[in-house]
Amino acid sequence: MSGSVCSVSVALGLAAALLLCCSSQPATAEEQRHEFVIQEASVRRLCKARSIVTANGQYPGPAVEVSEGDSLVVSVVNNATYNITIHWHGVRQMRTGWADGPEFVTQCPIRPGQSYTYRFTVAAQEGTLWWHAHSSWLRATVYGALVIRPRDPVPYPFEFHGEIAPIMFGEWWDMNPIDVIRTATRTGAAPNISDALTVNGQPGDLYSCSSQDTTVFAVKSGETNLLRFINAALNTELFVSLAGHTMTVVGADASYTKPYNTSVLVLGPGQTTDVLVTFDQPPGQYYLAARAYASAQGVPFDNTTTTAIFDYGASGTASPSMPTLPAYNDTATVTAFTTSLCNLHAVELPSVVDEDLFFTVGVGLFNCSAAQNCGGPNGTRFAASMNNVSFVLPSTVSLLQAHYQGDGAANGVFTADFPANPPVQFDYTAQNVSRGLWQPVPGTRLYKLKYGSVVQIVLQGTNIFAGENHPIHIHGYDFYILAEGFSNFDASTDTAKFNLHDPPMRNTVGVPVNGWAVIRFVADNPGVWLMHCHLDVHITWGLAMAFLVEDGVGELQSLGAPPPDLPIC
Repeated sequence: MSGSVCSVSVALGLAAALLLCCSSQPATAEEQRHEFVIQEASVRRLCKARSIVTANGQYPGPAVEVSEGDSLVVSVVNNATYNITIHWHGVRQMRTGWADGPEFVTQCPIRPGQSYTYRFTVAAQEGTLWWHAHSSWLRATVYGALVIRPRDPVPYPFEFHGEIAPIMFGEWWDMNPIDVIRTATRTGAAPNISDALTVNGQPGDLYSCSSQDTTVFAVKSGETNLLRFINAALNTELFVSLAGHTMTVVGADASYTKPYNTSVLVLGPGQTTDVLVTFDQPPGQYYLAARAYASAQGVPFDNTTTTAIFDYGASGTASPSMPTLPAYNDTATVTAFTTSLCNLHAVELPSVVDEDLFFTVGVGLFNCSAAQNCGGPNGTRFAASMNNVSFVLPSTVSLLQAHYQGDGAANGVFTADFPANPPVQFDYTAQNVSRGLWQPVPGTRLYKLKYGSVVQIVLQGTNIFAGENHPIHIHGYDFYILAEGFSNFDASTDTAKFNLHDPPMRNTVGVPVNGWAVIRFVADNPGVWLMHCHLDVHITWGLAMAFLVEDGVGELQSLGAPPPDLPIC
């Protein structure tokens, strides 16, 4: 009898072991298929009806949810009247640069009536990213969330009860935003500022004709929820706060961070932040509010405040509690936030730097003739640059195609001579930078990187025209942010400030107003990758450049072939 019991025990133990074994195996990666139909839709905001460009008639567009390791196949059908491309912001796109999306960088645009299918894998990334149009200013209304969950049975590195729907901040113009930027481009003046900020497409209670549609998030008392914040605004960096509640930051740009408690978040355009919130306040309604961080002195900005409501479901008529937001120019709060973010784990940074680069970033002015009658300051035209090169996109072929098909430089599409350092060194953050340094040189100049090289970049803000915080984004790469500071970067003293232990990893870094940031990454993804300010007004003016990362050895270190349906120019 004892033998039988023992046999049963062994059998049960074996079954349990098999169950444990099998349940702990990673779930099979899946191929997720979606179709985005780019089409116009009529919406009503700020008391007015307007036709906008959307994906699938939705504003914001559909959220895409995947598990780490899944592949995405997204067919984009352009039924609108404008050219369009879609960029998968923050996705590494390893060897799949053809799916990255920036117009005339990795592809020609999808013309009206045409289609293109983006195919790529989301690997070694978990958290919150997003997708958006990368053609003219269409991303004002064509954007959505990209949520990447750990693959079963891999756990999150934190505990929570449930998730709130992704929270996307945007900007709204009463005018067609394409007309806004076309007018500014024609005249050389700065484009009109937005008329409202939005949360998930809605301005909120503080705007006319808007309170009936304010975004509401239902929560349960006592629960801890995961909130995913995305700044999809075109030109506005944001302070974000939730009345009465502490937010614990646990991730940024799809990279986990050490938990950090704060009452205010700072998000530049393009950036995402994941937070945990325990809803432990007296039952009621609480405003989530966001408004501009405006660091450029004397430059107009949208000074309105967007709100959403977190609702405990309690009965009553009390007005929602409003959080206290920092002053518009509160740079100290921005610095306190960004310098408090650390990687969840210690990282092994490559210590030998192969490419030690120094890039100035800032605005400038192009001189105009009297006959041109330009609309910028004193008859000039607004410009922007990196290392005094104001980036010009090609118009007949994409940079990646020109590179892949042969020597794009020889064909006159680009030159591979972007300067590693400023062509003229000066006091970059001086109060009165010489007017002789205000005018950049237009060009389509790339910087060539060998596969596997370790790249470090000092991003130095300038005080030409107006110093400003610039959210700099690199396509196809994450990078470690080693340090940031104010005034001019000084290698002899500032190198000692580098965080070489647990620096945060991001895809978009805020370069402080009249200051600097240092980033480091390994050039392990071949292709042509755009680096630009994510204030769309600045990329329109030329605040961009591109890296040409050469193939390594063998197929796994080389750019894949272009897909057969790649749009033609």
